[in-house]
This record gives sequence, structure tokens and C-alpha cells, in this order.
Amino acid sequence: MEPNLLVLGGTAEAARLCRALAGAGLRGTVSLAGRVASPAAQALPLRIGGFGGVEGLASHLQAERITHVIDATHPFAAQMSANAVAACRAAGVPLIALSRAPWEETAADRWIRVPDMAGAVSALAGPRRRVMLAVGRMHLADFAAQAQHVYLLRLVDPPEAPLDFPDHHVVVDRGPFGLESDRRLMREHRIDLVVSKNSGGSGAFAKIAAARELGLPVIMIDRPALPARRETHEVEEVLRWLDHAGTDLGV
Repeated sequence: MEPNLLVLGGTAEAARLCRALAGAGLRGTVSLAGRVASPAAQALPLRIGGFGGVEGLASHLQAERITHVIDATHPFAAQMSANAVAACRAAGVPLIALSRAPWEETAADRWIRVPDMAGAVSALAGPRRRVMLAVGRMHLADFAAQAQHVYLLRLVDPPEAPLDFPDHHVVVDRGPFGLESDRRLMREHRIDLVVSKNSGGSGAFAKIAAARELGLPVIMIDRPALPARRETHEVEEVLRWLDHAGTDLGV
């Protein structure tokens, strides 16, 4: 059977994978959650929107005759990744995850590690500070509980509704970002502290490197736990897996 791939995307790694798949002449679709108003161009046909949980995704795989699934979603898209594992197992479709290696703390860093978003909110208790809040649009409301701070928010799209921060500044921009520009941004806004997910990869690392150079503490949110699955950090390994996955379900 000719391969018919489904790429769960939304990351730079997914875009790079889609270019490689298209270049190899492989047929497939990339699916995005639809949380960004103007998604970046993709090398494969684009599908936008959810699937309706595990059952909906399993039905989609069967209806569209999907032969392989590559989960290249964000490391914090835990629900989608868990659904993919369960749906692929139910539908008998092989799955591999293309993920980013997490960032590792060095002696030059000042990380305050927290297990989840609630831990990051709690870690901000205390006197007023100037905080670069780099956690994405979906979690901004969580931090309204610590409204005493001055927040710098960098978002892909402008906020859809007024934010519950009395004192904040929004920068609308799309990465990847560079060390020099992030260092300048932090200096211009006199940032005291950075809050970040441990997203890994190179595209979002500039703010971590800038905080390191400026001696700023970083509240680093650990990645969520995910079900066991086949996983790689390399596009080339996904292509090799596709050569052999016809007889190995890989889930």
C-alpha cells in the first residue's frame, strides 16, 4: 500500500519534516490545532482543527486510510500526544514522535525548576518584578493570580480579549528569535525574571541564553509526562523508520 502519512504539526521540526517528506515524494497531510490565526506555510496539504479525542482520531485514521502517524507537536501538547498513542494503538497504525531534546541547566544558569504551570504561578509570589512571561497565549489567564508584576508578553497573535494584568506590554512576533534581539528586548524592558516552558530545540532558546548572559533567574517549567512511544529527535531517523514501519507497528 502506498504510504499515506499524517503529521501532527505546529512546530519548526514538523515543518522541516514536511519539507523532507515532500522532497521524498511521500503523500500525506499535516494537521494543526488552529491556535494561530495565520499558520506558516507547509510543504504538505494542511488540515486545521481537532479530531474529537481518541475515538475521533482513530476514526479519522481509518476513514482516511492513514498508514503512518508522526507526532511532531509541541512538547507541552500532552493531551494531543497521549491521544495519538491511544488512537494509533486502537486503529493499528504505526506511530513515531519527532520531538526536541529538552534544555539542560548549566552552571551559568539560575533556574528555578517547577513541575507545571501551577508551580510557575506559585513561584511568582512576592514583591513586584518585571517578568518576561514566555508561556504562550493559552496559559496567560493562569498568571492573573500574580497580577502585582509588570509583564512582558511575546505572542504570535494579538490577544483576543483584554488581559487581566494591570501593567503589561505585548510584543507580537513569530520566532525563531536571536540571542542579540532577545538580550536587547530584556534590557529595554528591564526584565528581572523570565518564565519559560522547557520547550527544547534551538528556535526558542535565545531567551534562555539571553537570561544566562544577563544573570537573570528563569522559572523553568518541566515537561509533562507522556505515554511510552517510539521517539526520535532527528528527521532522518523518521525517514529511516518509514522504510521499515510497514511490518512494525511501533506503538
